[in-house]
Amino acid sequence: MMKSEVIQNEETLDPQDWEAMRTLGHKMVDDLLDHLTDLRNLPAWQHAPETIKNHFDTDVPNEPQDPQAVYEEYQEYIQPYLIGNKHPRFWGWVVGTGTVMGAFAELLAAGNNSPSGIMSYISANYVERQVINWCKTMLNYPMDASGLLTSGCSASNLIGLTVARNTKAGYDLRKDGLQAAPRKMVLYASTETHSSVQKAVELLGLGSDSLRKIPVNECLQIDLKALKAAIQKDRQRGYLPFCVIGAAGTTNTGAIDDLNALADICQDEGLWFHVDGAFGAWAAIAPWSKHLVSGMERADSLAFDLHKWMNLPYAIGCILVRSEADHRHAFSLTPTYLAHGEGQRGFTGVDTPWVSDYSYELSRGFPALKAWMTIKETGLRKYGRIIQQNIDQAHYLASLVESEPNLELALPVSLNVVCFRYVCSGLDDGMLDDLNKKIEIELQEQGIAVPSTVVINGRRYLHVAITNHRSRREDFDLLVREVVQLGNQVYQKSLVAVSLCLEAVQLSL
Repeated sequence: MMKSEVIQNEETLDPQDWEAMRTLGHKMVDDLLDHLTDLRNLPAWQHAPETIKNHFDTDVPNEPQDPQAVYEEYQEYIQPYLIGNKHPRFWGWVVGTGTVMGAFAELLAAGNNSPSGIMSYISANYVERQVINWCKTMLNYPMDASGLLTSGCSASNLIGLTVARNTKAGYDLRKDGLQAAPRKMVLYASTETHSSVQKAVELLGLGSDSLRKIPVNECLQIDLKALKAAIQKDRQRGYLPFCVIGAAGTTNTGAIDDLNALADICQDEGLWFHVDGAFGAWAAIAPWSKHLVSGMERADSLAFDLHKWMNLPYAIGCILVRSEADHRHAFSLTPTYLAHGEGQRGFTGVDTPWVSDYSYELSRGFPALKAWMTIKETGLRKYGRIIQQNIDQAHYLASLVESEPNLELALPVSLNVVCFRYVCSGLDDGMLDDLNKKIEIELQEQGIAVPSTVVINGRRYLHVAITNHRSRREDFDLLVREVVQLGNQVYQKSLVAVSLCLEAVQLSL
């Protein structure tokens, strides 16, 4: 092909038929809203059959396909088999359900495809700074703190612990690396701490053995006496304790550590205080539950999500760091092609801090828009009422469990997570574990509801994490009825199976 021919055949990724694409876009929005409106009448989850899996075992298309046909394929093979977290009876894991305004904001962000966080004098950066400042206000964190939006709490924990490690190392760790460390660095968290913390510790090159997992008390909070003892033991062995991680809502039970006590210990010991508040941090805006996270505002770094209890579309989290200087020092790196700060004009002038000075990321989208639009649409007070509503629903579910003789709570509700199990006489813990696992699977596969199961003190319990803004008390009434009914059915089937087995044995004799 001649060069002139190439020029004459220049192409674009824009639609060939703008009006047809506009019509299709309107249909997509209408179908989505119809789907969300009808959620309560749909299964909470559907198991994707083998045909669905096989459908995606095809080669990359070489030629364009009709947009309408692509969308129809999505409707048939993808839409019905997603995780189901937007359904009113999805409670298995701590995930958000999304909002309509958040979805629209994602459309606008994607349509404009504007990177954020670098360059200056662009509106996306102003929006992000405002959202971060709103988060500081809502969580009672110092307004002069540093902050940044992330992909979620895994990233937020990694960033917060990076700042902690570098600040407390006692030497230029960025330059000399961990190889130059004069002492082994160690940090502390409870045995209930989320796995993302250990992953962060491993990524930081500290090794999982450096993370001291401290036992918990009867409320599954970190044992303060054991923590103090571990710190002193490590000092005596010549190690360098540098950080304590507190939990504002654990994944298994929603337990909240004594954050004020942890802040006091860190202050006395000269340690960095990091709080993982993935979902529980937002109790700070609940009208009658703010006290549950008292002390969180004293953290040197605070990690939390906005795609969980704030229900924004995935993915968006946040990290706040008390010392802006420490945060910047841990990440700032300015090559010539990213040089900024020269004057007050153009892309490279600085009117707001560049995110690249505070993160390992450079390329990032515009996650702030969905937060900005949804928070403005909803308002702080309504958000607070929704979170309080979920907490009240957890206590309501616990009361239903306590009123059923065949149900048993694992422990009192501390926030918004309820763990309970079906029990009956004549079965040991191992049998009850199997029975409750079967109940979980039946609830899921029948599309009734989606709990998960967790192991607490060696026993398996149904796990109901309530961050769903669409849930109603009637949903928890239904859950309890179905658990009891399924438990009875599974129990009776097991008795029949045992009876048949005994008969077979007798006949063989």
